[in-house]
Amino acid sequence: MDHIVTVQEAVTAFAPWMEPTDAELDAIELEMPAILADVDLVDAEIAALETRPAELDARRTRRARRKALATRVALANRAGCGEAA
Repeated sequence: MDHIVTVQEAVTAFAPWMEPTDAELDAIELEMPAILADVDLVDAEIAALETRPAELDARRTRRARRKALATRVALANRAGCGEAA
């Protein structure tokens, strides 16, 4: 039986050239409220799928969707005014 082996070095996610730059980290920090709002929306949608739909689930999902949209609008307005740079 022949064994199959690799001839290349293992590729890791921790290679020095793959680290995020300061600008990329700043961009992530700027978008963090929108990211967290999207996470809340997904959590609300998952909770609504796991049980029989109820008015409380629908309200929670609507509230999370409005929050996610509002944070995206605020982020877009801030970027449009030049504050994102």
